[in-house]
Amino acid sequence: MNRILDFDLSLYLVTDRSLSLNRSLVEVVEKAVKGGVTMVQLREKDASTLEFYNLAMMLKPLLSSYNVPLIINDRLDIALACDADGVHIGQSDMPYAVARKLLGKNKIIGLSVESIQDAVDANGLDVDYIGISPVFDTSTKTDTARALGLEGIREITRICKHPSVGIGGINKENARSIMMSGAKGVSVVSAIMSAKNPETAAIELRNIISKTNNI
Repeated sequence: MNRILDFDLSLYLVTDRSLSLNRSLVEVVEKAVKGGVTMVQLREKDASTLEFYNLAMMLKPLLSSYNVPLIINDRLDIALACDADGVHIGQSDMPYAVARKLLGKNKIIGLSVESIQDAVDANGLDVDYIGISPVFDTSTKTDTARALGLEGIREITRICKHPSVGIGGINKENARSIMMSGAKGVSVVSAIMSAKNPETAAIELRNIISKTNNI
């Protein structure tokens, strides 16, 4: 995938096998994509390097067949090994300039933004999108800063030039408010990974997003 082409942040799935109700990751992800997920980030903090690589290699052809980008969380080595479409890096991960040098100009790089200052600093970087994190408190990530809330989204989207996706504690009850506050998309974990029917859950979220975009 060439990063100069448009990509759709609107419904962004972040994986977590521990929340998948004992279903295979591939099964959940495929159902989610069929339901309207537009980007998938492979984020498996407890996986060994080999496990992470094998998961990436299973997801890459699947997502390519649906023309959905595969983004790797943090691990540039895995992204390079599986020829993923990009990486998502946090404030304490590999510096952006190094990530871009290693990946090249045609890959997507997302950056987590956890404060107003992070957003200001991101304006000096040629990242492809920012993840505003966390919007709400969430149990799926314990290493995040204080929740920014909807006001944080409004302020960050006002000052930052990059398209943004809200991350943290997002579900079908609050997805509309995230979009109305200026984000280009919502990032979800348990709202799809733990759903009884991931495809239906994705459809419901997609419909909320589409209705909001049409206001």
